[in-house]
Amino acid sequence: MSFERLRQATKTLRFRLMVWNAAVVLLTALGILIGVREGLRFSLLSEMDQVLRQDINEIRLAVGEYKLADLSRIQEDLNRKARGHDQDGWFVQVFGPDTKEFFASENTPNPRPLDDVFLKALPTSSQGHRMRQEQLETRDGAYVTVRVGARLDFLGRDMKRIDEIALCIVIVMLVAAPVGGYLLAGRATRPLAEIIYTMARLRPDQLRERLQLRQTGDELDQLSQTFNKLLDKIAEYLQQHRDSLANAAHELRTPLAAIRSSIEVCLNEERSSGDYKDLLANVIEECASLELLVNQLLLLAETEADRLKIVGNYVELDKLVERSVDMFRGVADFKDIDLVLGALPATYVEGNRHHLRQLLNNLVDNALKFTQEGGRVVVTLERDAANHCCNLIVQDNGPGISPKEVPHIFERFYRGDKARQRDMKTRGTGLGLCICQAVVQAHGGELLVTSNEGQGTTFIARLPLLNPEALAAAREQATDTPVGSPSA
Repeated sequence: MSFERLRQATKTLRFRLMVWNAAVVLLTALGILIGVREGLRFSLLSEMDQVLRQDINEIRLAVGEYKLADLSRIQEDLNRKARGHDQDGWFVQVFGPDTKEFFASENTPNPRPLDDVFLKALPTSSQGHRMRQEQLETRDGAYVTVRVGARLDFLGRDMKRIDEIALCIVIVMLVAAPVGGYLLAGRATRPLAEIIYTMARLRPDQLRERLQLRQTGDELDQLSQTFNKLLDKIAEYLQQHRDSLANAAHELRTPLAAIRSSIEVCLNEERSSGDYKDLLANVIEECASLELLVNQLLLLAETEADRLKIVGNYVELDKLVERSVDMFRGVADFKDIDLVLGALPATYVEGNRHHLRQLLNNLVDNALKFTQEGGRVVVTLERDAANHCCNLIVQDNGPGISPKEVPHIFERFYRGDKARQRDMKTRGTGLGLCICQAVVQAHGGELLVTSNEGQGTTFIARLPLLNPEALAAAREQATDTPVGSPSA
């Protein structure tokens, strides 16, 4: 069990942050220690090279005072200096013009002849010593080569101390880095843990709780704000669906109750065949209302689930508008309403023909329904080439919509006051405008409304035009399809 918990702990973000932090800290510390070590080593060698250079300069002054034949006079002084620096292993060698050793100090280690191993005037390490040699001129113009050197023992001792200190630092970092990284990672991920805990407590029926903001403005605060906005949208969405479900149940219950009560009354006693026919006619009428409501709800469900198939289908919107207006002319004549068809330029849009027809029918039917006798309804189609869209305009001179109702007319089952004042024959389901907006949005457009009380209402469905290339491709596809061509 403990092994399983340990295995799960290694998968957490806190553990990964700890490992990354410890690795970065250790690698950085190791790099710094190596850099410091090599820097100190270089500094010590440079200091030693400077001392050897000073020694050669001192010997240069002494060599310059004597001729080559008398050069042995400085040997005792050099031996004395070598004995005085015996703890450093200091020595000196002097080579004559013939490259043979002229003399050497008493403690010269393994004297080696003059060769090309030592570059002139450059310090070199060899056999545990640091050496430097240069050619010096005697008083009589002869040249001798002087080699000066000292042991590197001190450098090894100093580097060993530095390595010991570095090892101690690394050991401390091995312990401190993971612990510090774990604590820091815990502090960094604590808000994330609170987010997870809060989100885990949320339930679909209880979405009032929100994530607490720390007012730091960092990414975790932004994540909390994003979650809170998402929760607001989900809560609003669920509330809308609860209201829609309640309204749908209410709308379905009314015709069902009417059907049931009519049948129960009819079955209480014997009736004539005419009474039964009237009953069946009423039942059919109520069933038609139920069918209309169910179809509208299904259409709304399709638009919300993005299941409307509009890609690849093109519609001749001008012809669709003309046929829809012709279909409502009988209703307009019956109600003594002047139904006017305005300009219809050739217009092609990408979309679903059936749903666009329903959009047109709903807008025209809505305008006729709330326009008094003797009124006027105008349907116009405009092309807006600059914005690459078209405007379907349905305008009436009815009673209009009050400003307080305009923001709500696209809500499901919403009926304005004027709509409720109409008789039952003209009363709708309250889904028509909601469906219109859903269809327009599914086609990538927008539905606008302007209204003045007592002057009328104008609905504008703005839809994107189909570009010529897409239209040609759609026509070609429709031509290749033997059945169910989408063209109008």
